Amino acid sequence: MSAEHIHLLIIGSGPAGYTAAIYGARAGLNPILYTGGQPGGQLTITGEVENFPGYPKGVGGPEMMVELQQQAERFGTQVRYGLITSVDFSSYPFKAVADEKIELTADAIIVATGASAKYLGLPSEQKFMNKGVSACAVCDGFFYRGMDVAVVGAGDSACEEASYLSKLCPKVYLIVRREEMRASRIMQERVRNTPNIEILWNTETEEILGGDDVSGIRVVNNKTGEKREIALKGFFVAIGHQPNTQIFNGKLDMDETGYIKVKPGSTYTNVPGVFAVGDAADKVYRQAVTAAGTGCMGALDAERWLAARGS
Repeated sequence: MSAEHIHLLIIGSGPAGYTAAIYGARAGLNPILYTGGQPGGQLTITGEVENFPGYPKGVGGPEMMVELQQQAERFGTQVRYGLITSVDFSSYPFKAVADEKIELTADAIIVATGASAKYLGLPSEQKFMNKGVSACAVCDGFFYRGMDVAVVGAGDSACEEASYLSKLCPKVYLIVRREEMRASRIMQERVRNTPNIEILWNTETEEILGGDDVSGIRVVNNKTGEKREIALKGFFVAIGHQPNTQIFNGKLDMDETGYIKVKPGSTYTNVPGVFAVGDAADKVYRQAVTAAGTGCMGALDAERWLAARGS
């Protein structure tokens, strides 16, 4: 393997990684950013972004990520299309392997690997991605004003999505696979008491229907076997997210679902010199703008930590 030393290594792209790169480069930290398997992160599969400041007419997700990358590169960030396949934080400088062929050492590392939405696994989900299928009501609900929609899920996130959409849409179907929900009592009461939310118990989605865009769904009652087709325009999957943090198992402190723990009000992990930003450490907000904000924090934290060490 070839070897290389890096002052600031950023693992992952997306709003958090690229913002960290912009701030890190402007601070003279000469960051090198490895994009990961999905350069640009989840926004590259988002058709239109209308809630990121500075884009009054909206912007395509892929276009926005290209612009963020160009901005990071403008200040001197090296963006490399590749994967960090392993890390070792047990000694300093830290060690990492890129694409299983380049041995890296780094004075500081920012983790920006993000999280991926979980889907049902239906082929029609992929067919209608950004054409009626979404995993974020806050991101995309605005496009379905005045239209009937469905939300799949039984936890707090699903209830929050349904409640949010109920303010925009005349009818919201909440599809629950069992005869009870995992959501907190207060969230359950909120959806039960919202007149335009209809809960479909013991129900699973069999198929998403449509031509160019979603026109409806076919669901089945898993108790009776009865099938039903429902006309709607938006299908929101809210069955959770999976943080892309597997390579840090046993290396960084995480919660029970794999989100990296950071010290409150900072991006510091339990390993001094390793910082976590964006959705890899955020299971609450999961928005592009909040990810970008923590990317800025991560770069500032890294800059100050390195300066304190005289690096």
